[in-house]
Amino acid sequence: MRTLTKEIQSQLSPLDALKLLKNGNMRFVNNLKMNRNLLQQVNETRDGQHPFAVILSCIDSRTSAELVFDQGLGDVFSIRIAGNVLNEDILGSMEFACKVAGAKIVVVLGHTKCGAIKGACEHVEMGNLTSLLRKMSPAITKTGWEGQYTMTQVNKVATNNVHCVMDEIPERSPILKEMIEKGSIAVVGGMYDVETGRIKFFEHPGLIHEHQETYRVEATMA
Repeated sequence: MRTLTKEIQSQLSPLDALKLLKNGNMRFVNNLKMNRNLLQQVNETRDGQHPFAVILSCIDSRTSAELVFDQGLGDVFSIRIAGNVLNEDILGSMEFACKVAGAKIVVVLGHTKCGAIKGACEHVEMGNLTSLLRKMSPAITKTGWEGQYTMTQVNKVATNNVHCVMDEIPERSPILKEMIEKGSIAVVGGMYDVETGRIKFFEHPGLIHEHQETYRVEATMA
């Protein structure tokens, strides 16, 4: 697998980037990891990096973006925070990844059986965690459940949290909103199933342009 170069990155559309991620997850699920020379990629990225995606995911130890999407060194920017919530620092990181470094897609990745989401549903309060969990309140409100949460309901809140964060990104970042409207980037969501390794993707109308041209990205990067 070739290391991403500026030339390859510039030719990718947001839909190409999404295809790379979907194909990577299918390889992960089927235990068909792409053949990479990671030490060679260390050498080839020493003077610069050209990732095609920025992925906001949870800190959960089972959801490493590079692993579940089968990506190598220099392929993705990985932002991790409990509950894959949004704040100004994360938005700034996304703006850097897309506007400055050339990433073509922003992925908000939640997962099933999320401890942070469960804690938010149960109104856990503990030090600085309290304010972090409150950022998930819109998803809880959207779910419309009150009382004791089952894991099925927690998973529903986790899914709604992904959608809420996807909507927040263009609302809170004029830079990313403009790039989305021009078709320079796309924002998509996903839910990782900790039992199967599969990712279910969410593609909101308006956050991804459906008629962009694609080309044979796998062949180019192989």
